[in-house]
Amino acid sequence: MVGEPPRLIRLAAAVALCASASPALRAILVSILAVSVPLSLAATPALVVTGNCRDGEPHGAYELHMPGGQLRAAGAFSHGKRTGTFLFWTASGARVALLPFEDDVLSGTVALWYAEGNAKAEPRPKLDAAYANGVPAGDARSWYRDGHPRAQFRYDHGALVAARAWDVGGAPMTETQARALAAGDQAADAQFYNTLEGLVRDNPPPCEPDRRKP
Repeated sequence: MVGEPPRLIRLAAAVALCASASPALRAILVSILAVSVPLSLAATPALVVTGNCRDGEPHGAYELHMPGGQLRAAGAFSHGKRTGTFLFWTASGARVALLPFEDDVLSGTVALWYAEGNAKAEPRPKLDAAYANGVPAGDARSWYRDGHPRAQFRYDHGALVAARAWDVGGAPMTETQARALAAGDQAADAQFYNTLEGLVRDNPPPCEPDRRKP
C-alpha cells in the first residue's frame, strides 16, 4: 500500500490484526472498523470558497463548495476564529458531521452521521459527543449503522470515567473491552475531526492583509 493515505495503512493493519487477535480484541477491532471515517480519501478537486473578511481576517458566514456546486462545509468566523457550528458533507452530498466551536476550539455537542448512498436520505446517527475546550467533557453515545447501540462513554475534562459498549451482535462488552474501544474511538475521532477541519483550514476566505497592523 505504498503511497496510500496513512489512515488506509492503519485500517489495513487493523484488518490484518483481526485475523490473529483473540476473540475479545477482534470484537473491539471490528467495532472500530464498523464506524470508520466515511469521507472519500480520493484527491479532492479545487474547491470554491465563499466568505467574508474584516481587518484582514475571516469574519462572517463561510461556505465551501465543489466546482459543480455541491456544498462541502458551512459555518462562520468571528475575527479569524471559527465560531458556532460547522456542517460538513461528503463529495456526493451526504451530511456527515456537525462540529461546534467557541473561540476556534471544539466546544459543544459533536454529531456524526453515516454517509448514505442516497444524499437525499436522512443520514443515520453515528455519534453524539460533548466537548469543552477541545476535549471530551460529558456523555458520548455511538450507534451501529443499523441503529442499535454501540457504546456509551462519560468523560470529565478529557478523562474517561465510565464506559459501556456492545459488539456488532448486541452482546455487552466487559468494562476493559469498553475502555479499549473508547481509546480507539478517541484516536479515530481526532483524526476524522482533523480531516474535516483541514478542509476549512486549507481553503480560507481570500482575505487581504490588514495593512494597518504593524
